[in-house]
Amino acid sequence: MTDNFHNYDTSTASNEKIGVVLDGKLIANDLKSRIAGEVNEMKKAIGKTPGLGIVLVGERRDSHTFIRTKVKACNEVGIVSVVAELPNNSKEGDICDAVSRFNDNPSVHGIIVQLPLPKHLDEEKIMNVVSVEKDVDGFHPLNMGNLAIAGREPLFIPCAPKACLELLLRYGMDLRGKKAAVVGRSKIVGLPTSLLLQRHQATVSLVHAFTGNPEKVTCQADIVVSDVGTPNTIRGHWLKPGAVVIDTGTSSVEVDAGSFQCLFLVRNEHCSFIFVPSFFLIRSYQTLNPPALHLIWLFILLLGS
Repeated sequence: MTDNFHNYDTSTASNEKIGVVLDGKLIANDLKSRIAGEVNEMKKAIGKTPGLGIVLVGERRDSHTFIRTKVKACNEVGIVSVVAELPNNSKEGDICDAVSRFNDNPSVHGIIVQLPLPKHLDEEKIMNVVSVEKDVDGFHPLNMGNLAIAGREPLFIPCAPKACLELLLRYGMDLRGKKAAVVGRSKIVGLPTSLLLQRHQATVSLVHAFTGNPEKVTCQADIVVSDVGTPNTIRGHWLKPGAVVIDTGTSSVEVDAGSFQCLFLVRNEHCSFIFVPSFFLIRSYQTLNPPALHLIWLFILLLGS
């Protein structure tokens, strides 16, 4: 690759086998500062405070961890958050009622239903109850559909995909004509990431469980985004020299110091830029009427918080 990221020559990374870690926390701190300022200005100008309603079902440790992180992020920038916790054996009607109460609450401007839900629940049915104007996760069919159609703009874009694009753009990468491989096609990361990359004129290949010889796709890619959440899925020989790699998965892996160091060196040998997050918390924007307000959630990338 010949692009310069922050005036860094990626060819140097290939020749010297040195990778550069994309600093998401630096971007996060900048965005949090800006959002806190905008929220403060909103309070002064119109006396309104942005509110986030969160529906949390069950006792999954990872879900509770994500929710704690989201609540912390809201507190840091002055957004009010309300969490509705329901037991694992809740019925669909109970969860839909919780979502509807947030829909009808004028002090709640955005709603998150923490995924995944327990297996006995119809996830799509519940997500469709969320008001499209408050769907800050961007999973409503209208928001996802508008993301897929050129010339249309969704009210919200799923958070992790928007974070991936923000990282690439902040590091100065021109995506036009670049070959990108997205490994995984979930509605949370893989699918919307592929749609966003296409919007920036990248040539996108989507790799999934039924793709034959996936390494033949990834080894040709200038950009590889992993949405698998399984350690060691993508190996060093899957990547071409100078590739930019973004891993959106969060995994707990028990290794000794030597093993971790070896894994990191393999990544450095093949990559110009590496981003391995602990958490993403990113929101798009919403127009509140009346009055006409622009609530900028934008992105909050919380890495390892």
